[in-house]
Amino acid sequence: MAQNNRLSGGLINRDAALNFTFDGKTYQGFKGDTLASALLANGVRLMGRSFKYHRPRGPLTAGSEEPNALVELRSGGRQEPNTRATVAELYDGFSANSQNRWPSLERDFMAINDRFSNFLTAGFYYKTFMWPKAFWEKLYEPIIRKAAGLGSLTGEDDPDHYDKGFLHCDLLIIGAGPAGLGAALTAGRAGAQVIVADEDFRMGGRLITETDALSEMAGEAWVAQTLAELASMGNVRVMPRTTVFGAYDHGIYGAVERNADHLIAPAADKPRQTLWRIYSKRAVIATGAIERPIAFENNDRPGVMLAGAVRAYANRWAATPAQSVVVFANNDDAHQTARDLMARGVAVPAIVDTRPDAPDVAGTEVLKGAEIVDSSGRLGLTSVRVRTANGQTRDISCGAVAMSGGWNPNLGLTCHQRGRPVWNNDIHAFVPGEGLPVGQIVAGAAKGEFTTEAALQGGAAASVAALSDLGITATAADLPAAADAPVAITPFWHVKGAKRAWLDYQNDVTVKDVKLAHQENFTAVEHLKRYTTLGMATDQGKTSNVGALAVMAELTGKSIPETGTTIFRPPYTPVAMGAFGGRAVGKDFHPTRLTPSHKWAEEQGAVFVEVGNWLRAQWFPRKGETHWRQSVDREVLQTRNSVGVCDVTTLGKIDVQGADAAAFLNKIYANGFAKLAVGKTRYGLMLREDGVAYDDGTAARLAEDQFVVTTTTANAVLAYRNMEFVRQCLCPEMDVQLISTTEAWAQYAVAGPNSRKLLQKIVDPEFDISNEAFPFMACGEITVCGGLRARLFRISFSGELAYEIAVPTRYGDAMMRALMEAGEEFDVVPYGTEALGVMRIEKGHAAGNELNGTTTALNLGLGRMVSTKKDCIGNVLSRREGMNTQDALALVGVKPVNAADPVPAGAHLMNATGPVDAAHDQGYVTSAAYSPILESSIGLAFVKGGFDRKGEKLRLVNPLEGQETLVEIVSAHFVDPEGEKLRA
Repeated sequence: MAQNNRLSGGLINRDAALNFTFDGKTYQGFKGDTLASALLANGVRLMGRSFKYHRPRGPLTAGSEEPNALVELRSGGRQEPNTRATVAELYDGFSANSQNRWPSLERDFMAINDRFSNFLTAGFYYKTFMWPKAFWEKLYEPIIRKAAGLGSLTGEDDPDHYDKGFLHCDLLIIGAGPAGLGAALTAGRAGAQVIVADEDFRMGGRLITETDALSEMAGEAWVAQTLAELASMGNVRVMPRTTVFGAYDHGIYGAVERNADHLIAPAADKPRQTLWRIYSKRAVIATGAIERPIAFENNDRPGVMLAGAVRAYANRWAATPAQSVVVFANNDDAHQTARDLMARGVAVPAIVDTRPDAPDVAGTEVLKGAEIVDSSGRLGLTSVRVRTANGQTRDISCGAVAMSGGWNPNLGLTCHQRGRPVWNNDIHAFVPGEGLPVGQIVAGAAKGEFTTEAALQGGAAASVAALSDLGITATAADLPAAADAPVAITPFWHVKGAKRAWLDYQNDVTVKDVKLAHQENFTAVEHLKRYTTLGMATDQGKTSNVGALAVMAELTGKSIPETGTTIFRPPYTPVAMGAFGGRAVGKDFHPTRLTPSHKWAEEQGAVFVEVGNWLRAQWFPRKGETHWRQSVDREVLQTRNSVGVCDVTTLGKIDVQGADAAAFLNKIYANGFAKLAVGKTRYGLMLREDGVAYDDGTAARLAEDQFVVTTTTANAVLAYRNMEFVRQCLCPEMDVQLISTTEAWAQYAVAGPNSRKLLQKIVDPEFDISNEAFPFMACGEITVCGGLRARLFRISFSGELAYEIAVPTRYGDAMMRALMEAGEEFDVVPYGTEALGVMRIEKGHAAGNELNGTTTALNLGLGRMVSTKKDCIGNVLSRREGMNTQDALALVGVKPVNAADPVPAGAHLMNATGPVDAAHDQGYVTSAAYSPILESSIGLAFVKGGFDRKGEKLRLVNPLEGQETLVEIVSAHFVDPEGEKLRA
């Protein structure tokens, strides 16, 4: 296969030819190629389309800062959009497709947007689509959604694994160019624990892209020698293909290692990528610098590239974008690109240098004081127009432009903790400022030291300084001599008078857009960013921001540092969501906790539901039941008529022990616990500091110095955490200890008129659980089944005569089986969470739907529980005037006037007559269910002044589904309002 733009030399392996496809067409590259280098070698410059105008685009860079050449890799579940072709490592069978085009890359219908560019300028979306109002939903929004986005996903599950891990080191070195390798050698030889991470698959940075980086040996040879030495050190971990994307507190860095992105598929059970959390004592930032473009008319055509990138493609990958390349620059560094290209046989018709005093270069013409003012070519560059120093214009045929407006130190990681860079007039760029993250030292080009010699020596010196802080003595490594001539540069940001000169290539932001932002007074950098979308694309403005700041500085008459910079935020480059998720996908999205009776419930064919992390039985269908309501109604009726058993292990259980246990609970709960007798249980309500109720439960006093507190399932962790906060921070003087025992005890609710009879068959006979000996709200430690220790609580969530019995978890399955066997003569029924919910609504018990973070004890009808005789969490603020108004929401029951009508949860209540709107809202339904006892739908609702409105008729409205039902306000206690059953 012809590779017309493949040059001689390079660091690719020509013995390992690789076949790959792009947009369905087959090409050939070599091991060591990226997709971009291989396509350029095959004569392909057009690789993408811009976001807004869909203009043809080719690669601008050779690294992760690439804004143009974004492609989709692979297919099916492994399809990955928005991947930069410049960093996609080639392998045999590699498959990629262009994106953001239709129907093809060469003939993109959406390119018509470019014809309307005068109407689609910066901020147009703030001013259009406003009228006519009716067009938004049916016309504007569908068109915008269709046009939005760049790449696409298939919607199929990703078959690959992603992992997470933790690493620790004395010194983290980010970047493996000359500064990073100099630092690594120094630290490694000193015996420090070192991690060297670099985003490239081949380490070395500029040393493997330059021909004269070192004075006495080839750069790639020294890199290979250095990496071999580092690999032999047990104290050094070398991590290529690893992007450090964020700097966080306490020396923690986030990194993504691409373990298998260079393979057609990962090995079995091996991850595609690993997300690392790296704990470092010190870090050397050796991330290099990013070249910046020059803005001129039509400077975005395929073939217009950065000079350093063209040089890298030629020297490292033996590829050129064209056989004729014009160099456009304001600095000496770009002249080296011309020399390297000519040395490899590529024609350089001219170097267009904006400086009147630019040096000459042998072998080509240097047009001093000149500018490129335009370019030609529909799908790729064919020529440029140059305005010379005398004002005349001249057309030069070429297939590529290698431009350079200077270099910007790569500052991202130095500013992730809101540090601000400072301006350096010597290099006309921002450099790291004073406010670096703790433990960071910057070296090399990232610090603004652009020569190879300065980078090598600066890296070694940074390593010595970092290790000295840790008490480790290090000596700077002996490093090879390198080029040390300073690069001369005269700032030049954009060609004046250009109609459309691009700054941000991906988001189609031009110099004209910045001028419009200035005209409309969006001059602050954060406003400029959002108004124009500058720097908001996947490249985060790495190549565009400083140029745009320079334009704004010109317009406002300020200097660039006075104009300021935007905030740098992680991630440095895009990170796959799969990497953040790791193995927490599907059933592993969160831990699944199983109740002690889970296996038994599975045997009974139970239907399960996720309740937080728990998997609980929702109902137990029986043969002949075709609808879940049939199962639930049966469970409710059998429980209320005889006896039922429900696994309630998931309720939070906290052991509270110590001489001050009662006083501690008195502080935690709104109601009093100081005088609760041993052997008794009390219902309690917990308030937040602001007086809002957040959890309820019970506290059973098993001894003078021991309580067992139960919480709701949802708030088990929160309640325990809050209690620990009070113990450790608010009341450290109290003699009290807490331990969560949720998993230690299996607990079952045994409810119904025959519940006592059932329990008497398994509770050992020496324990009297008659009504007289063990009344409502009693508790005690007992034994069951011939000596097994247990706890018994006479509490009821259903409103029936009920108990909760707890045994050590390892006996939980056996206890469930024993209960069901003992209850056979009473026609015992297991019931799930749905029947549990129906019975608690029938009884009027508040649960999570009512404890929703906005309700108070008064709203719940529990206002009198908030003691005024003691201090407790939330007590004072619960008495605020606004929370105790006459028309405050109150928990009541609602039932339809017509028993056949539904009561949908979430529906709102309105007066029987009058408008239906928020201003006339009377409340809302929090919980609803069908009651087989009442043979009607019922609900619990918060209604304004509800306690005084019982018997009133209101409308229950559900505008989204067009429902409206006439309901009556009733007591929240639908069943046994006097509590006779539970005290029987």
